[in-house]
Amino acid sequence: MYIHREGKKIILIVLAIVLVIWAAMIFTVQHWTFFHFLFLAILLTLWILITLFFRIPRRIFTEDRERLISPADGMIVTIEETCEKEYVKEECRQISIFMNGNDVHVNRYPIDGTVEYVKYHRGNYFVASYPKSSILNERCSVGLRLAGGQKILIRQVAGTMARRIVCYAREGEQVKQNQEMGFIKFGSRVDLFVPLNFDVEVDVQDRVKNAISPICSVKPVGEPAVSCPCQTDEK
Repeated sequence: MYIHREGKKIILIVLAIVLVIWAAMIFTVQHWTFFHFLFLAILLTLWILITLFFRIPRRIFTEDRERLISPADGMIVTIEETCEKEYVKEECRQISIFMNGNDVHVNRYPIDGTVEYVKYHRGNYFVASYPKSSILNERCSVGLRLAGGQKILIRQVAGTMARRIVCYAREGEQVKQNQEMGFIKFGSRVDLFVPLNFDVEVDVQDRVKNAISPICSVKPVGEPAVSCPCQTDEK
């Protein structure tokens, strides 16, 4: 296990604050009580939890170019047909993964491809499990074209606690399966929008792990999707 680079500065700042408070108490508190020790224990626990949040465990990645591998740790909360308005602009299937505070919060590309679209959207901070959070919350969308011409969209969605989305994607970049795509600080969700002919291999409430769990199998480009009122860019 190691600590992700996005967390190192935060961890050091919190540790410095804890040490300053501890030193101040040593010089100012004359009679230590249970509550003084409890307060320090709470501060130390907070620092440990923040450190664990940015942990990246060592894993043996699943490499399968015929499948999309999970881009995030968490629970499958949504599998439904929808009309994706930003990049795919067709009827497709949305698969949403909700990450709680105990999950690993790095996000990875589910398959090889070319990044054709990257856009950050300001928004609200509703609970990430709320269905409309995908279009109402702060989010970052990454459009990926696969080698076979299929298009998928990966969307990082902020939640109530998550106020910082980090996305490393750049338009025109060639990316590899399980390569880091970004990080969402302090929880949230990741949405996948895939063609309807992809075979989904997970169910709602399944637990998945990034870079390990298969999400769906890739199929060749099928018949054009039924037209829907989403052929204009989202504002």
